[in-house]
Amino acid sequence: MRIHLFAVGKLKSGPESELTKRYLDRLSKSGPAIGLEFGKMTEVSESRASHANTRKSDEGALLDKAIPDNAKLIILDEVGETISSDKFAKLLANLRDNGDRDVIFAIGGADGHADASRQKAYKTLSFGKMTWPHQMARFMLAEQLYRAVTILSGHPYHRI
Repeated sequence: MRIHLFAVGKLKSGPESELTKRYLDRLSKSGPAIGLEFGKMTEVSESRASHANTRKSDEGALLDKAIPDNAKLIILDEVGETISSDKFAKLLANLRDNGDRDVIFAIGGADGHADASRQKAYKTLSFGKMTWPHQMARFMLAEQLYRAVTILSGHPYHRI
């Protein structure tokens, strides 16, 4: 199964970018052995519309273009479900084992996701009740994807 990432906003050089690259590289190297491949990262610029709903709608339209055919969309949002790393790994394994070919994780813009995008989502997840900068959410997602691979492969990276 290919795992794709979509993010509103572009990472500049710096620690967040380096951490994201580090964990995506680890995912790319270790995931294929258990049937999880890193597909691609799509970064889009934030909408410059003057109203939040218009910005979310503009960004949602860009997300729609980035979703591979028949992919499962998982949205990251502060109102999403908070799950453990083990449960996250099981979610990926279940999608893979059910024959899903592509999954795309979407990090929205500063205003969040459009209602239309939320309705299309297979699942909505959260990194907790606190609001995180989008740059941090990106490397946190990359790390959790790599952690899921280590959990599923029995690698000692994940310790309880």
